[in-house]
Amino acid sequence: MISSLANWKLKKELAEKRQWQGSTNEISPIVQELLLQRGITDEVRAQAFLQPDIADLYAPTNLSSMAEAGERVHNAIRNNEKILVFGDYDADGVSSTTVMMSALTELGANCAFYIPNRFTEGYGPNEAAFRQAYDNGFRLIITVDTGIAAVTEAAFAKQLGLDLIITDHHEAQEQLPDAFAIIHPKCSPDYLFKELAGVGVAFKFAQYLLGYFPAHLLDLVAIGTIADLVPLVNENRILAFHGLRQLSVTQRKGLAALKKCCGLQGEVTEEHVGFQIGPHLNAVGRLQDADLAVQLLMTDNEEEAEELASMVQTLNKERKKIVAEIADEAKNMLLHTSDEDGVIVVAQKGWNEGVLGIVASRLVRDYDRPAIVLSINEETGTAKGSARSIPAFDLFQGCMEVNHLFLNFGGHSQAAGMTLKLENIEKLRNELNGIIHMKLSPEDFKQELLIDAALQPSDVTLELIKEIGRLAPFGMKNNKPVFLLSGIPFGIRKLGNGNKHLKMQFENAGTSIDGIGFGLGEWADFITPNAGVSVAGQLAVNEWNGVRKPQIIMQDLRIDDWQLFDHRGKKSRDMTSYLQRSSHPAVISHTDEIEKGWGLVHVQKTTYTCAESELGQVTDIFLFDLPDDLQQLEKIVKKIRPVNIHACFYVQNSSYLTVFPGRNEFKKLYAYIFKRKKIDSKMDMEMLAAVTGLNKQNIQFMLRVFLELDFVKLENGIITLLEKPHKKDLTSSSLYQQRRNQMDVEKTLYYSTYENLSKWFEQILHISEEAKEEVAYGL
Repeated sequence: MISSLANWKLKKELAEKRQWQGSTNEISPIVQELLLQRGITDEVRAQAFLQPDIADLYAPTNLSSMAEAGERVHNAIRNNEKILVFGDYDADGVSSTTVMMSALTELGANCAFYIPNRFTEGYGPNEAAFRQAYDNGFRLIITVDTGIAAVTEAAFAKQLGLDLIITDHHEAQEQLPDAFAIIHPKCSPDYLFKELAGVGVAFKFAQYLLGYFPAHLLDLVAIGTIADLVPLVNENRILAFHGLRQLSVTQRKGLAALKKCCGLQGEVTEEHVGFQIGPHLNAVGRLQDADLAVQLLMTDNEEEAEELASMVQTLNKERKKIVAEIADEAKNMLLHTSDEDGVIVVAQKGWNEGVLGIVASRLVRDYDRPAIVLSINEETGTAKGSARSIPAFDLFQGCMEVNHLFLNFGGHSQAAGMTLKLENIEKLRNELNGIIHMKLSPEDFKQELLIDAALQPSDVTLELIKEIGRLAPFGMKNNKPVFLLSGIPFGIRKLGNGNKHLKMQFENAGTSIDGIGFGLGEWADFITPNAGVSVAGQLAVNEWNGVRKPQIIMQDLRIDDWQLFDHRGKKSRDMTSYLQRSSHPAVISHTDEIEKGWGLVHVQKTTYTCAESELGQVTDIFLFDLPDDLQQLEKIVKKIRPVNIHACFYVQNSSYLTVFPGRNEFKKLYAYIFKRKKIDSKMDMEMLAAVTGLNKQNIQFMLRVFLELDFVKLENGIITLLEKPHKKDLTSSSLYQQRRNQMDVEKTLYYSTYENLSKWFEQILHISEEAKEEVAYGL
């Protein structure tokens, strides 16, 4: 049995509650099921989803304050007032800034932009920046992707005589800023879609200002929308869909140079934005002023674009290096913490605040628990950082229960930022540990993997993969489908540099499909022959030498049935890797000699005679020595019902491979002793072997049987017959029976084929299960 890394949840139950309305030959049953999961129940809505139409976007005028804000901007342009675009330092913020600057520039506005420094100013508008803007002659400020929480700053701007137009998409607080205008979907009762990204809101304002639909700005909209992880449904889907098409052929010099740095050619997908373009733009604001990113997106000079793109790429490499270094330092710290901790809290002086959220995400992924990563400032006596969580734990609510420990805190269920005094770090760890252990079970700490549907290998075709691709772009609330594939795989092997990856094949109805698991190479050692394996992953096309084949990119796997691991006959019995993966391992042996891996604290060690009374909870048993008889092992297996059995036997002097003397051999030896009257147990062994044709080992065994049955006596090394011995059957000898048992044990447990040994254990486990059911149902 192998437990999955994540908790699997099948979405099919949701789809079954909805029925497909009407019929169509254009949409396969599998894709129909995927659409039902997305709340799409008929062909008309399906076609609208599969072929997003710009005409389905809502009018900008439905956003509250749009007319007032637009009139104020046009008046400023007519009067040559200086307009400041105030943005944010992430990919959504810099793309929003570029959209607004592009629209204002096109309208002939006297405009500039300002993005606060993450490290010296923090997030959002601030009074110092507003004062500087006023002193520099600006009288109108337009925020993009920020400002909805700037109550104090808005009041300050009004006091200065600045008109403030806020365009934002973040959660509104109880009190709204007193601004000239607020353009925000969630503050607009008549606007039907509330989940626009910051760049989506900026685009709507730009569209209103320009008086036409500015399709040339959609490449920027796609970047901000996808990078900010807003739900890719409704308007966001339409904007991202057409924005990616625009991005694929963009004439924007800066984006073309950035794509070249990222090695992107041809069609640009949401994955390219999410894993390459977005992180590059984010890296600038994580390490320095984000102005460089806006300059890259706005430049019309090809030479400058290449230079700026190269600088951005260098910063992204530096960001990766810093993240890796901090992550390594954090993991080294965790070597000295308890495995029982329900939350990770690590803090260190000098850590870059801009990347701590990424580090926290890595720790969550690697350790399956919430993580808080803090940078210590000794001068102020505070620590500031970011937190990420697991699906089962609402980080925001959990931290709100200990809100008294924070100087500043904000976030949502899965991510947060915070500042606290140094003396409160340990208190935070202890109090969150208590909350988490009270609310969560051990199973809750595993990540959650939603599975869209179960498939057979014969279901997976190039045509199906192409059809599923029509559901793209994928993102929040429209995740790339994950499928379940089950069967007995073949061709299991490791591959790649350092054998880091896993490959296997599944087959049914004459159709096979490859499964590739990147980073899952170590699982190959834990899949036994004929084991039924279930894998969860995404479908893809593998193209090699012009041949295109469907495959499943395995994200996780599990084996639900018990497994037999065959390590028999190996002198070197290092079971450390298997013992470490077991939650409750037990080693059963006749000896106290420490084998490799036994020293692990959580390993139980016992013998066959004591196992039933000494062992607590056991999931995996490691059998290092053969039992004296099969019944010993049967009792242990029946009681423990292990999910994994490791046969680690090694036999040096085999009884099974040594010829067992029969009754005639015993008679021959007895007759020779009768004839000789006495035998020297040391000096006459060679002669006895020559006369009887038996080897010394069997002769010694037979003499011990005679002694046990009182057929002979031994005095000073001389063996003689008793004058009138009682008649006894050879089988009444315990030595004789022990040898027979040993042969049966070796034959069954050591010299049997893997299939026969597996059947032997299977029968024991099956009988035990039947007995258990009989008691349960028979009361």
